[in-house]
Amino acid sequence: MTLTATISHAEAVTRLGRALADETRTQILLALREAPAIPSDLADALGVSRQVMSNQLACLRGCDLVAAVREGRHTWYRLSDDHIAHALDELLRVTLFVDPGCCSTEGCTCS
Repeated sequence: MTLTATISHAEAVTRLGRALADETRTQILLALREAPAIPSDLADALGVSRQVMSNQLACLRGCDLVAAVREGRHTWYRLSDDHIAHALDELLRVTLFVDPGCCSTEGCTCS
């Protein structure tokens, strides 16, 4: 199946690019690719303040890349669509093509 790119397609790809342009947002997306998480846990895992995490999650929500689900006293964040996880997997494969030395059978040294 071939898709014809439209302005809305270009806008969607631009939103993804804008989100990935910031390392913290990229780390958040990669973390949420693994499992949903609450902001405080994400902030601790990524070594950023809770305010920074809140701002970055708001940006990702604004780009429709993550969704918030309220459960009791916690708000869990997850990728808004499974296609995003697949797209991130493909981007990681492209990264390995561009820099094949960072990952090998002994392990990954990409940061």
